[in-house]
Amino acid sequence: MKNTESYKEVLEIISPYLPEDIDPKSVTLNSHLIDELNINSAHLVDIVLDLEDRYDIQLEDDDMQQMQTVGDALSIIAAKKEK
Repeated sequence: MKNTESYKEVLEIISPYLPEDIDPKSVTLNSHLIDELNINSAHLVDIVLDLEDRYDIQLEDDDMQQMQTVGDALSIIAAKKEK
């Protein structure tokens, strides 16, 4: 799967959880999920569950803690899919 395609899919998953004042078009690979995008911990859990369903992977607690940015999410997904 290409990085651009993965980015778009992850953005589709994250977008519903963004506050109204955050434009999904402003989200970059370096966007911090909590600090910049204001995604709260409950929504972060929902995002992880959605990513697991979409990519048929299992994300551990350590993965969730490492998932600080959109780029981190893509890297973790790629690593899990390789296994």
